[in-house]
Amino acid sequence: MLELAVVSAIIYPAYRGAYFLEQGRSGDIFLTVVFPAYNEADRLPASLRKTISYLRTRDFTWEIVVADDGSTDTTAEDALTVFAQENAPGRVVRLGRNMGKGAAVRQGLRVARGRVAAFSDADLAAPIEDLDKLLALLEQGCDIAIGSRALPGSNLVRRQTRLRETAGRIFNLMVQFFVFKGIRDTQCGFKAFRAQALPPLLDNQKISGFAFDVELLWLARKFGMSVCEAPVNWRHVEASKVGMFSDSARMFADLLRIRWMHRRTKPPANPQDGN
Repeated sequence: MLELAVVSAIIYPAYRGAYFLEQGRSGDIFLTVVFPAYNEADRLPASLRKTISYLRTRDFTWEIVVADDGSTDTTAEDALTVFAQENAPGRVVRLGRNMGKGAAVRQGLRVARGRVAAFSDADLAAPIEDLDKLLALLEQGCDIAIGSRALPGSNLVRRQTRLRETAGRIFNLMVQFFVFKGIRDTQCGFKAFRAQALPPLLDNQKISGFAFDVELLWLARKFGMSVCEAPVNWRHVEASKVGMFSDSARMFADLLRIRWMHRRTKPPANPQDGN
């Protein structure tokens, strides 16, 4: 049994019952990679090892944050075991109960210490190597870079079922009609942010479910931030956590709420620093 002697627990006040578990130490950090996770003990360890291997080939400092959304399995413990075995700078932030992917991503990004913060789905449906494309867009001056399965150059190695693809197209049409136009794929779980862009977004974001991506991007546009898309290689992974009917209904309802919820939301005086 591996002993995690350096693990510490730190109370985080944003959510009652949320706390950190930490492995390793770090100084100045360029990149934080966040993995939102709910009952991902079967898939997350392999994804973490792939990510660590990729990051170790890069010439910048980094850390990984697993945002455990109230898992009832060993997701958090398994993540810490990987960090210890790999001697990698990793942390786990645990929510006291299952609150939704949006809440987990929000918490993970809040605790990110990198000058750039990215999040990826725990199954690595978009390979971690495609992060190079997002970082290149940020280097070119974009505030936010997002993976897109709809751009020319994207490679859908393994597609979703026809029913899920149809539901996705309908959802995107509703985004274009009710929320904003111009972003071809809001739901790809692969996005990166300049750290300066995050405070005003996270301070105003409200949706905790799967439609949180749309709200984040809508706020970014409202605040005058630039959002850039990059084509990705993408492989559908079975055992999706998105319920075909229950979650889809909630996502559609959340779309209709975004403009109403933020009718009084004002851009920060300086979107780059959140002041």
